[in-house]
Amino acid sequence: MQWEIVIGLETHVQLQTCSKMFSGASTDFGAEPNAQACPVDLALPGTLPVANRLAVDRAIRFGLAVGAEIAPVSVFARKNYFYPDLPKGYQISQYEKPVVQGGTLSFPVEDPHSPAMKTIRLTRAHLEEDAGKSVHENWVDLSGIDLNRAGTPLLEIVTEPDMRSAAEAVAYARTLHALVVWLGICDGNMQEGSFRCDANISVRPLGSSTLGTRCEIKNLNSFRHLEDAIHFESERQIELIESGGSIIQATRLYDPDKRETREMRTKEDAQDYRYFPDPDLPPLLIPREWIAQVESDMPELPPATRARFMRDYALSEYDASVLTQSRAMADYYEQVVAEAGAALAKQSANWLMGDVASALNRAAIPVESIPVSAIQLARLLKRIADGTLSNKIAKDIFADMWQSPSADADYADDIIARKGLKQISDTSELEKIVDAVLADNAKSVAEFQAGKEKAFNALVGQVMKATKGKGNPAQVNALLRKKLTG
Repeated sequence: MQWEIVIGLETHVQLQTCSKMFSGASTDFGAEPNAQACPVDLALPGTLPVANRLAVDRAIRFGLAVGAEIAPVSVFARKNYFYPDLPKGYQISQYEKPVVQGGTLSFPVEDPHSPAMKTIRLTRAHLEEDAGKSVHENWVDLSGIDLNRAGTPLLEIVTEPDMRSAAEAVAYARTLHALVVWLGICDGNMQEGSFRCDANISVRPLGSSTLGTRCEIKNLNSFRHLEDAIHFESERQIELIESGGSIIQATRLYDPDKRETREMRTKEDAQDYRYFPDPDLPPLLIPREWIAQVESDMPELPPATRARFMRDYALSEYDASVLTQSRAMADYYEQVVAEAGAALAKQSANWLMGDVASALNRAAIPVESIPVSAIQLARLLKRIADGTLSNKIAKDIFADMWQSPSADADYADDIIARKGLKQISDTSELEKIVDAVLADNAKSVAEFQAGKEKAFNALVGQVMKATKGKGNPAQVNALLRKKLTG
């Protein structure tokens, strides 16, 4: 039997605020355990929560970006369950009336079994507070509880079960991650838990419209873990059904060392949490004026930036898509073009997608940490355009700039002058070198004249070697052809 995988994702996005969702306690990462848990976070007697306005702003901004409806009246509810890292015995969340309702997110998928562009329907995005953290690694047969995260503002983004492969799920998660960072509502740091996914996975016979029993894989904090967990869990479910078993709805954890999922607890349904409106929090009213104010502060969204890059800089759709995968990369590109000039827009794009991207990957750093400023790169590209440098020597200079950073905007010119790397473009000087190479390589000359084109490339190589790589490649090629065919 052929099977179809059905996937829905619930993503917890930690909102960028200085204080928690319902208290003034700090949200800074890395503090000593339990140093940032205040009486409100613990629901001590006599304390009252107050909603964080900036967190609501962030939620509205996300809703506008995905074309969702912003609820004029939103209600906070208590989600009741008992777990050691939940100090109140309940979590303040939203249930029947979330702040963001509906919306879509579209993205390209590199999967032959998926459409080139996939659109995922969003069910909702609701505000809630985070729980604390159970710590296991420092004790034997004991666990510690760190409540610093308790009360941290989260936006939980829930999709419809619209994904049909691990590739689609990862593409969605990457696109969502890029969007919330682009919007400035989340720092996107997955290692610190700022962006983590729960994957709801089920399988059904191909062609069926009935959803199978799902299992939820909790707290996947890397795209690789998300992909591996979906592969393992879908295969586990298929094998279990085909062997005569049945799927039990459950919450499972992914073990990245064993690359497998294991059951954590049987899955609760909404009624098990006994949701009811929080009596300490009034309904959240969001008038149109508030939405309009957030909308006026919105940055240009990725689709609009892509369209503008294609229009203003004559970039292909592919180039524009790559350069807008993050807001930081798009901003860096625009800074390069602003200095280098629109005539070098395509060359700038090629460098960012090639040498710059490779260097960032090798160093495992984001573009925000790049040691070569946009102005420095732009002025390096100008030296290629005006014939001062060959592309090869420019790559060597870029490597020097990367390894030994400087604040000097004219850093490339300094390296060129210090190392004597200026390209030889003087025709008379090049002609002397070409004549000498032809005299010393009679065999290659004869082979070229016999019709072997490779011999020409060999002669070009000899001339470039004689000029120590500083010969103008276009002039070298032209002079050689002229002398060999003239």
